[in-house]
Amino acid sequence: MKCPFCGEQENEVVETRVAEDGFSLRRRRECFSCKKRFTTYERVDRLPVVVIKRDGTREVYDRNKAKSGIIKSCEKTTITNQEIENILDELEADLKKQETTEVESQKIGDLIAKRLKKINKIAYIRFASVFRRFVDVEDFEREIKKLL
Repeated sequence: MKCPFCGEQENEVVETRVAEDGFSLRRRRECFSCKKRFTTYERVDRLPVVVIKRDGTREVYDRNKAKSGIIKSCEKTTITNQEIENILDELEADLKKQETTEVESQKIGDLIAKRLKKINKIAYIRFASVFRRFVDVEDFEREIKKLL
């Protein structure tokens, strides 16, 4: 594991805990070179979830791609990085409960939107506007009326 600060590969695990989700380990590591500490997570590797996109193409689910979309919708809000990680952890837990390893992108977007709606309405509207492809002010208006 490379140190995110100096790039050194040699480090030691100074603490290991089961993460809140119960399905991953949280490890605190200390770099031998720069002595800084950082956190890593270890998750069970399961069959990959395949996302069926709107145009019918398929691609492997990418946590970073989902995270990027959430981060963009959460800019300048009070949502923390930990809350974003929790949304992703819950999303992935839901995806793993599915009977199939293939899921439509629409379903993933709905699951993310549902969680954002609970914690921050602005982030939810931003995410929904891209995910649901709002094209005019009336689309925003309809969605805001649903929130009120």
